[in-house]
Amino acid sequence: MSKYRSSKSSIYIDGTDVPKNKLGIENTQDIHEVENILLEEAYAKLSSSLNTKTILDETYFINLHKKTFESLYDFAGVYRDVNMSKGESQFCLAQYLRSESKRIFTELEKDKYLQDVASDKTTFAKKLAYYQGELIALHPFYELNGRITRLYVDMLAMVHGYKPIDYSGAIENGAYIDASIACVQYADASLLESILFCGLSRFDIVN
Repeated sequence: MSKYRSSKSSIYIDGTDVPKNKLGIENTQDIHEVENILLEEAYAKLSSSLNTKTILDETYFINLHKKTFESLYDFAGVYRDVNMSKGESQFCLAQYLRSESKRIFTELEKDKYLQDVASDKTTFAKKLAYYQGELIALHPFYELNGRITRLYVDMLAMVHGYKPIDYSGAIENGAYIDASIACVQYADASLLESILFCGLSRFDIVN
């Protein structure tokens, strides 16, 4: 997997792709294990506190990153101020990042956080893919954008009665990466829409 390129980022330990962290970890495998543990803990805590009054706005999105990773990284919950790219994909330029983030979440608020379309899986998947694609292209944080974006979209699905989205097949066969690239390079969320439609399922209703 190719590394991110940034214009002047100094968050990494010299000579490595491991971010400077509060635990002094210098090994890629070890840092990923800690990140995954923190993410699992966040899923458990957030899903148990989610309810119909939860407002999934920009502040909520930023706090997902902050509260999940603040015990590990100083940059948790901080929008990047450097330009970043990966392969041929150029993410939102830093100078436009905050205004673009506002635009996305203002649009989502006007869409009532997809409340009106949640009952129709096809329309819900299409709308969800659009906003997820926008966040993928935004790439607002220094690290852990993909995982936090999927966590946020899972919360958006769960608040409307769906289970966390199953990306497993799409991640294993590379389809998710292809879909993400299409979102960034071509503003095309159709591949992502198919993945979400297949990965969405509702919680069983117990009478």
